[in-house]
Amino acid sequence: MGNHILYVEDDKEIADLVLHDLHDKGYECTWLRSGQQLEDHLPDTDLLLLDIMLPGLDGFTLGKRIRGQYSSLPILCLTARTAIEDKLTGLGFADDYLTKPFHPEELLLRIDILLKRYDKVRLDTLTLRHLSIDLNANHIVNTETGREIILTEKQFKIFRYLLKNANHILTKEQIYSNVWQEPYIEGDKTLTVHIRYLRQKLEKDPQNPEIIETIRGLGYRVRR
Repeated sequence: MGNHILYVEDDKEIADLVLHDLHDKGYECTWLRSGQQLEDHLPDTDLLLLDIMLPGLDGFTLGKRIRGQYSSLPILCLTARTAIEDKLTGLGFADDYLTKPFHPEELLLRIDILLKRYDKVRLDTLTLRHLSIDLNANHIVNTETGREIILTEKQFKIFRYLLKNANHILTKEQIYSNVWQEPYIEGDKTLTVHIRYLRQKLEKDPQNPEIIETIRGLGYRVRR
């Protein structure tokens, strides 16, 4: 189950575009045209996307009220209001403020950052290219062949850590410290060997990996 995003936007055309991108990314979404019934959905919400110019109570009023009740809910203002005064008002309660028009990738990246900041990333089950992954059950299936992919404990820990930080480059030092709970020693090939075996099990073509990327001179990255 993906993270639940509550999106408040009165413009249906804009909402349809944003919702399409969010659904493609695997998020569950609830769309409201105004602040009415907003509070009914908040207990199950992982992140709030909030327009400012709304019928009835505006986004500033709603945002301040919500922040007072839900201090651990990430709020991202998504609005056409570009004046510095509006931005300062919005950032008085919100975690981020993105003005229209915006690039979908920028919105998705900002959402990803906020979910990680608040430790709200849900990784129970997900689909990644030809893989169906249940991280609670440590269960991975190749959806094209129907075959289960068996990973060792260390391999699964490495893959889970990469998934939890998807789209971000992780250094060998970071991975080693997280998985082995020890500092990385320069020249140690242990991680390299594990990555090679992971690719043999997960990739369609291990020689040209599409799931676990090597970022030369930096480390590794999983793209979602």
